[in-house]
Amino acid sequence: MKKILVIDDQPDNVFILQDRLEHEGFEAISAYDGQTGIRKAIDEQPDLILLDVMMPGMSGFEVCQKLISMEDTRNIPILLVTALTSAEDIKQGLAVGAFDYIKKPFNKTELMARINSALKFSETKKLLIEYEKVKTFAATIVTANHEIKQPLTLINLSIAAIRRELNKEEVSKEGISKRIQFIEKASKDIIEILDQLSSIRRPVFVDYVNDTKMVDIKNIGEDSSPAAN
Repeated sequence: MKKILVIDDQPDNVFILQDRLEHEGFEAISAYDGQTGIRKAIDEQPDLILLDVMMPGMSGFEVCQKLISMEDTRNIPILLVTALTSAEDIKQGLAVGAFDYIKKPFNKTELMARINSALKFSETKKLLIEYEKVKTFAATIVTANHEIKQPLTLINLSIAAIRRELNKEEVSKEGISKRIQFIEKASKDIIEILDQLSSIRRPVFVDYVNDTKMVDIKNIGEDSSPAAN
């Protein structure tokens, strides 16, 4: 069951919206001021928020802006429900991050259509986010395989060379020391590659082989968060 948070300072408005939402099969929760609404949005993680604009204390615009700015609530779609109908008000509402704008008095059919549209958009957005996570994970594996294979090969060859040297009657300490240096250098290269991969927050993908992608670790900015392609 989808959960919808109603934030409005007028109890009558809250009752009407909750009654309609519950009639349509939603779980409806409420808050009567902006601060309480923000706390409930964080704690309850609703699927959608219906937010009044004209409230004492924090206005709906301020509440919307705050919710969009926080990691825990930025992906929750917000519908502003208000009697403010000027083009400037609508522009401001959308500018602070609202998904849509519903004018009071609202038509029940239009209200539900806009709610369902926002929920579908939110679900699609979540699927895209999950897809990007899987895409990044797969590309990271390809990158690790590509970048680490060479130093690992060098380590294995150096170990084999050391074993051959140890089987000789006269062991060359210089030869063993040189191989150990190769192993140390390759080990440091692997650690550096893994550190680079773990520091990437917004990966840049480059073409690899067989239509696969890998993460470009050679063009990481100073903040380790280049814009994704």
